Amino acid sequence: MARILIVGCGRRGIELAAKLQADGHAVRGTTRSDARVEEREKAGIEAGVGDPDRIASIHYSMENATIMCWMLGSAEAEDGSLESLHGTRLQMMLERTIDTTVRGVIYEGSGTVKAEYLASGAADVERICGKNEIPWSVVTADPADSASWTQSVKAQIDELLTRDRG
Repeated sequence: MARILIVGCGRRGIELAAKLQADGHAVRGTTRSDARVEEREKAGIEAGVGDPDRIASIHYSMENATIMCWMLGSAEAEDGSLESLHGTRLQMMLERTIDTTVRGVIYEGSGTVKAEYLASGAADVERICGKNEIPWSVVTADPADSASWTQSVKAQIDELLTRDRG
């Protein structure tokens, strides 16, 4: 099976991890807080502290990962860094995926973050992954409906894992 990396592994990420683990996948998830690591580890997630605003702190998490999920559509930040999480930081992370084992990217293109940031992020995913020939998908399911969101993301991961790259 595959190792799935969830960047921004919050409550919904933990629920998604359970579904992926049931299919035999290993799941690695990042959180910004040391205090949240134990909760993820109890859920069977390979947890690590990493801030997507500091790409170097999460870059190691991509080691041996097959799919990277950038799940920051409802991220919160006090310092106004949300635009960069869906702009320059996302771009930097995507550019670095070419030199890793990551062979699929899922971007959360819906949530509470400004629609313009999400649209820009989705366009960057399409452009950079397309250039690097890395399969990608954008999640548009409403994160407020956790069950439907989880099913949608899982289906997109399954599709990326089975896509014929001819």
